[in-house]
Amino acid sequence: MAPIKTKSRAKIFSTKTGINIIQSPIKAQILSLLKEGGMSGSQIVSSTIRSKSTISAHLQDLENAGIIDWVIDPEDRRRKIYYINSKFLGDFSSEKEIEDGDDQYLQDFVAESDDPLKFFRFMFRSIRVALLDEGINIDPILRNAGIKVGNTFYQKLKTPDLTEFIDNLTKFWENNQLGQIEIKSIDPLIIQLYDCFECEDLPKIGRTACSFDSGVLEAFFSKYFQEHVEVSEVKCYAQGDECCQFIVKTSS
Repeated sequence: MAPIKTKSRAKIFSTKTGINIIQSPIKAQILSLLKEGGMSGSQIVSSTIRSKSTISAHLQDLENAGIIDWVIDPEDRRRKIYYINSKFLGDFSSEKEIEDGDDQYLQDFVAESDDPLKFFRFMFRSIRVALLDEGINIDPILRNAGIKVGNTFYQKLKTPDLTEFIDNLTKFWENNQLGQIEIKSIDPLIIQLYDCFECEDLPKIGRTACSFDSGVLEAFFSKYFQEHVEVSEVKCYAQGDECCQFIVKTSS
């Protein structure tokens, strides 16, 4: 596998007026900064090491496109605080993340099976690999889909006791053949996943790839703790690890 390149990727946003693709590296840098929270124009200038006039022009373009908006800084009414006012859908590049020919072993394996689950798992994987093959990353969409699934099924797992909740979560994963969950630690909460349906069959792309799983876990534990939690995937089959591992962090 060739090393992963760090070439700038175009970013795809959904706005009130439709889909907008950002190809400018400077605009992409600004949006990456704003993804972490609102910033003033002077803060963006300092972080990007660009001229004030250059950043002002790009901010105006992004505002006109409906991707960002601003509010008056309550601590200094002469200053604007810019923030992202749209939904990040993914990114794409002309460079492929995977190599041709990696699919044959899986095609042969699925073709010999009559298991419908294997077919749908292969179909899901094939769609994702086809997008990766075109340089399209839909991780944000998959994460949002996972959050919707988690919010929908939370009531089936709901219980006030954390140990029982985790046990219900483990059974949910296994019963739906999503993989096998193992709790490595409670504080901090670290979840390891084996036989992961989302990524185990993916080519080794050199990065974590379980955005759907991360979204489901984010929704489940945000509901349980009654506050927003951050779920970070730190290990993944897709980057050559022996399992997928997620760290669940609360603000408290």
